[in-house]
Amino acid sequence: MIGSLRGQVLDRSPDGDLLVEVGGVGYRVAVPPRTLVAAGEPGEPIFLHVHTHVREDAIVLFGFATSEERSTFEALLSAHKVGPTLALGIISHLTPMALRRAIASNDVDALCAVPGVGKTTAARLMLDLKNKLVGEVDPESTLAAVNGDAAPVGARADVRTALANLGYAPEEITFAIQDLPDESDDASALLRVALKTLAGAR
Repeated sequence: MIGSLRGQVLDRSPDGDLLVEVGGVGYRVAVPPRTLVAAGEPGEPIFLHVHTHVREDAIVLFGFATSEERSTFEALLSAHKVGPTLALGIISHLTPMALRRAIASNDVDALCAVPGVGKTTAARLMLDLKNKLVGEVDPESTLAAVNGDAAPVGARADVRTALANLGYAPEEITFAIQDLPDESDDASALLRVALKTLAGAR
């Protein structure tokens, strides 16, 4: 089983794959978009933390810039009905920290912003990953949020709602709030930070 690769970039594909040469052998590795963007030009050195996924018909390598991303990806694979494609999609849209925050705060909308994740899948992820990523999460409150009986509480949820009301797309909202401080309960201040983040990204 391959756990890491250190070599040089041979090629980058628009499909999200890197071709990495190690000792004269080229390895095709599926990576998140931010890893693909950060990869150097052909000939430049690269190091990837690798998860080796074995199927009946193929062996597929998934590469990550950090061990935290790889461990989060592997935690996602352990969840009910989550395969590598969906796990990579979640990692591509949410950093490990943002995913932990979403699960800890029962932020169903953050997970539903990922293509292929509906409310049922989001609820299942929160239950399956509660101990592996963020510790205990109350299953009843998670299911209540999915059923519409409750909503994510706190300043971050207020910011998400405000940005949605301003017309921002779900992926923009996820990007804007993923690094907001957890300790702040000042929604107005957090909203200003989020709007600055979005302005700088455009």
